[in-house]
Amino acid sequence: MTPLDKKINEHFGGLVVRKDLVKAVKGNAIVPSYVLEYLLGQYCATSDEDSIQTGIETVKEILAKHYVNRSEAGLVRSQIRETKLRKIIDRISVELNDKEDVYQATFANLGINKVAVPASTVKKHQKLLVGGVWCIADIEYQHDEDEKTVPWILESLKPIQLSSFDFDGYLASRKQFTTEEWIDTLIQSIGFNPESFGRRSKLLQLVRLIPFCERNYNLIELGPKGTGKSHVYSEFSPHGMLISGGEVTVPKLFVNNATGSLGLVGYWDCVAFDEFAGKAKRVDKALVDIMKNYMANKTFSRGIETLGAEASMAFVGNTQHTVAHMLRHSDLFDELPTKYHDSAFLDRIHFFIPGWEVDIIRGDMFTSDFGFVVDYLAEILKQQRSFDYSHLYATKLQLSEQISTRDRDAINKTFSGLIKIIFPNQDASDEELEELLVFAIEGRKRVKDQLMRIDQTYADVRFAYTNPQGEEVVVKTLEEDQYPAIYYKSGESDSESTELSTPAQQAEPVENAEAPGPEEGHVTVKENQRGIDFDTLFGPYVAGATKIVLTDPYIRIFHQARNLMEFIETVARVKPDDERVEIELITSEEEFSSEKQLEFFEKIQKSCLPIGILFSWTFESTIHARHIVTDTGWKILLDRGLDVFQRYDANDSFSISNRLQKHRTCKAFEVTYLRT
Repeated sequence: MTPLDKKINEHFGGLVVRKDLVKAVKGNAIVPSYVLEYLLGQYCATSDEDSIQTGIETVKEILAKHYVNRSEAGLVRSQIRETKLRKIIDRISVELNDKEDVYQATFANLGINKVAVPASTVKKHQKLLVGGVWCIADIEYQHDEDEKTVPWILESLKPIQLSSFDFDGYLASRKQFTTEEWIDTLIQSIGFNPESFGRRSKLLQLVRLIPFCERNYNLIELGPKGTGKSHVYSEFSPHGMLISGGEVTVPKLFVNNATGSLGLVGYWDCVAFDEFAGKAKRVDKALVDIMKNYMANKTFSRGIETLGAEASMAFVGNTQHTVAHMLRHSDLFDELPTKYHDSAFLDRIHFFIPGWEVDIIRGDMFTSDFGFVVDYLAEILKQQRSFDYSHLYATKLQLSEQISTRDRDAINKTFSGLIKIIFPNQDASDEELEELLVFAIEGRKRVKDQLMRIDQTYADVRFAYTNPQGEEVVVKTLEEDQYPAIYYKSGESDSESTELSTPAQQAEPVENAEAPGPEEGHVTVKENQRGIDFDTLFGPYVAGATKIVLTDPYIRIFHQARNLMEFIETVARVKPDDERVEIELITSEEEFSSEKQLEFFEKIQKSCLPIGILFSWTFESTIHARHIVTDTGWKILLDRGLDVFQRYDANDSFSISNRLQKHRTCKAFEVTYLRT
């Protein structure tokens, strides 16, 4: 186990599970992850490998014996008839038959309905009435000569949810983890490998959890297909309900005026709308109007009565165009149906997750390490719904007075949700508070900036805050920094916005003798930014050089050697065919697989020789700096060396991010260009 796995098991023993076990036991059982992890938590919540293997076999046996597969429903019904009584795992929903004044259950997979349910059971588990709940149930068959009598009898019913929860114990255990360790624990609990994500990307994943811990929180995520947008809402928590955006009605979501029965918002902590985008979708305008009121005021009307609810709403959908295309031709809400592409509705959104920053899910992004049983994490979040931590930053940081009340509320709710998830003990440092506040401001600013494109009556807002040093800091979205020429509706950036580009990008081609050469300067690239490549970062500065020295202690493993090769490719592109260039690498020797490292370097050396590039290397054990020095008088300081790109599938020859650097997401890094 990793050191983090050991720590998780030490402080949360019996409440964690190895995340790759879900696939090991699922088979053909079409059940949410929280159902499987509930069972795994009963039998595999340990770090002992023998116990885990025994537990896996037990869970497999339980699923094989008790889970009802729809294709085998007839056989299972026959078996219950013969044995009279059987324990099954199924999704059960309940309706009130007001003509006979009885509650009747429907078993989704078993295919039976009108099964009598005691009123006491329904009163105890009211979610049975809306959407249904996965349960372990004892079902009995007793035939009666009376044709009106249903032969199926529900003996007992137990929802698959955590039975008890020690919140104080959870807070005490949280104190044993650093912030980075805790964030990684949460990412592993969701099922992902933390090493596949940067800090910003981890926060984007955690924002998806806020609807479960923050009341009446409205979240939207739009982005490419395959990024796992709906996974959290369908698999993560027994307190959330995922519905198709086109399948919801006013009675189902809010209230049935004919029967007086409450809809989904009355019983679930989070209602998520899948496949929410799609311009051609037909949408009920009455539903949109009621949603506007509910999202703003937390209330809706039932006839002459006004009711309140606490359900948060999450909207997820796919985009068809790039960010640049949407900014140039419309706005970032462009894919929404017309009736939802409405400023009054969108103004109720508290945070816009930029789905285009979230990588398409790959196999290497999943974890085989330990994380919380998701049902336990779901209870952690539910316990905190009544808390409000939006005040924590107020003594250190102040929002700009220009920020409106609605914008301020949105920022505060996001900030409070992130504090609940990451710092439940309210012990964040000043720097960590500032990081979360900036992140919350950016998510709301993304909404507001698009609203100003859609509706010209919205006034411009200065999204800024005052830091502990008394300095005003203006917050920008990543798209604003990346595409300043098209981000603003007027086509011009504001007075304080300048294009984020390297001095090399601003210079004319170096081969033009009349053009000014590259200039000294400094550039900061944000995490998840795209559009960066070695040709623009380094090309103009290495052009004309005959000797280049690259100092980087971390050119050891495959992806680092590949970065080196791509740097050499940049040199090859700017080098005249009749010139020779020497490239010397100063790095440190790999401790455990130095022979592989030497193999990489020898292959690079052999490959470059025919094109006039002489590659050599020197090992030094004490180097720490990372920089490039040329014999033309340039020194390029690299805080991350050449390792500036996030993980991508280097084995997929048809992946555009594999072929072109500018389509890869970047890590956060800085480059400084100096004349020596």
